Amino acid sequence: MLNLNLNRVGYGAMQLAGPHVYGPPADPENAKAVLRRAVELGVDHLDTSDFYGPHVVNELIRAALHPYPEDLVIVTKVGYRRTPDTSWVPARSPRELRDAVHDNLRNLGVERLDVVNLRVGGADDPASVEEPFTVLAELREQGLIGELGLSNAHEHHLDQALAIAPVACVQNMFNVVDRGDEKMVDRTARDGIAYVPFFPLGGFTPFQHDVLVEVAGRHGATDRQVALAWLLHRSPNVLLIPGTSSIRHLEENLASAELHLSEQDLAQLDTIG
Repeated sequence: MLNLNLNRVGYGAMQLAGPHVYGPPADPENAKAVLRRAVELGVDHLDTSDFYGPHVVNELIRAALHPYPEDLVIVTKVGYRRTPDTSWVPARSPRELRDAVHDNLRNLGVERLDVVNLRVGGADDPASVEEPFTVLAELREQGLIGELGLSNAHEHHLDQALAIAPVACVQNMFNVVDRGDEKMVDRTARDGIAYVPFFPLGGFTPFQHDVLVEVAGRHGATDRQVALAWLLHRSPNVLLIPGTSSIRHLEENLASAELHLSEQDLAQLDTIG
């Protein structure tokens, strides 16, 4: 796991870019205010990537927070690039990965990246991560990267990566409704690896949403807070990075760490999983 005592709820900065995670936001000053408020409220890990924008989100983070608090961990991703039509295109050749690491270093204004996740193509991606993860491991040995992780990865990707270098975290899709990655949650917990679910607040049907609302009503909370609290309850190695461009939603998301679900709540939530 990340060799750090992190607060379990962090912040995902992807939504600070423009529509389709491309171009600048409509209100850059609001984006910077959200970042500053997150740190004020105790957020000590941010998730970003230089392909958000591209470059836009990292530049906002630097403008809002640099020089960074000593305890702030910035986690970034490489392995994809953006095209002018807003597509996401794999970019995992050695040269592309090295360029991406240096782009992140420059745009964040740091000499070393705290954590770099290799974004892969999911369970159906037949490509091995051996070559790209080896490139990142070499950059880690050079002191340009602190820790390595995987994003959108299957267990066979994790096995390949662990044969090359330590893996600090796995960032995959998982939430109270979409529990398809249960095995990876349990595997990473056993291996001492942080599990960071993305898309923690989406994909709910009206029925599922009604269940969340009913549980939330017993706690004077929101459905979003219940969904996040369930993830924290699911496993002690889960770290959250809910994203938002709203200070109000940011504050609500962070407050989910204080929500304690009962056995009744958990049983009811299991009916929608």
